[in-house]
Amino acid sequence: MNTEINQLLATANSIILGKQQQIRLAVCCLLAKGHLLIEDIPGVGKTTLSHTLAHLFGLAYQRIQFTSDILPADIIGSSVFDAQQNSFSFHPGPLFKQMILADEINRATPKAQSALLEAMEERQVTIEGQTYVLPLPFFVIATQNPAYQIGTFSLPESQLDRFLMRIQLGYPDREAERQLLMGQPRHSLIKTLSVQLSPEQLAECQLAVGNVFVAPALLDYLQSIIEFTRQSEHYPCGLSPRAGLSLLAAAKAWAFMDQRQAVLPEDVQAVLPAVAAHRLRCTSIDSAATVAPILEKVPVH
Repeated sequence: MNTEINQLLATANSIILGKQQQIRLAVCCLLAKGHLLIEDIPGVGKTTLSHTLAHLFGLAYQRIQFTSDILPADIIGSSVFDAQQNSFSFHPGPLFKQMILADEINRATPKAQSALLEAMEERQVTIEGQTYVLPLPFFVIATQNPAYQIGTFSLPESQLDRFLMRIQLGYPDREAERQLLMGQPRHSLIKTLSVQLSPEQLAECQLAVGNVFVAPALLDYLQSIIEFTRQSEHYPCGLSPRAGLSLLAAAKAWAFMDQRQAVLPEDVQAVLPAVAAHRLRCTSIDSAATVAPILEKVPVH
């Protein structure tokens, strides 16, 4: 399956230029069954990346534009009275797709944001006492504008913790931007993409990721990282047990992408900024700077 994954990465890199590391992290997140938060200014390719991944994985895709007046029912769906049947019937909302783009999620109010909590954690939603299972696989890719921009609401910690990774795309380098300026519009290129890894193959890869071996010494290193964040003066709040599980899942997916059957400390270090930075409640959005004290002071076992 690694050949297909490498081909998928190469194809994605032909659409999103000059962002190999971010694309690799995004694919790693999906292989680890996680949700992805992309935080950056408008216009750097956040939506294009999500649309590209949906095409390459062959997933049913739905974009939800979050605004200040969106309601939970606009996301989940609602019960509508059927006069002929003399009963209410549930009409599913846009959430009932395999991949959801929650575009500009922090422009919605906390009430609307909370509509995603149960869906992201349990892959189901409950409406009027009735539970509805979401399709599998189910991923949320959310884009978020920087908090200093007008009309944004900060995501609460409970919402941030549902995202396995947070990444930033940033501006393209000069060469990549030159190709963008001279080439075809990215959205027209997306329409030409073929499926590189089917949903069934994705499920097989996720199963293989779960079987990647983790040595006791690696778990010691992982626990040392978690304990450091809880005791260090650098962070107002340390990593939770869920964050530890997320870090382990992402490291296993990273090792799988490198065609290895066991996790190395380098795998943990590679995914640490994307997995941990948004959970440590630091004011900086520079993920590398946020986790720098961890990498510097926690020894490898």
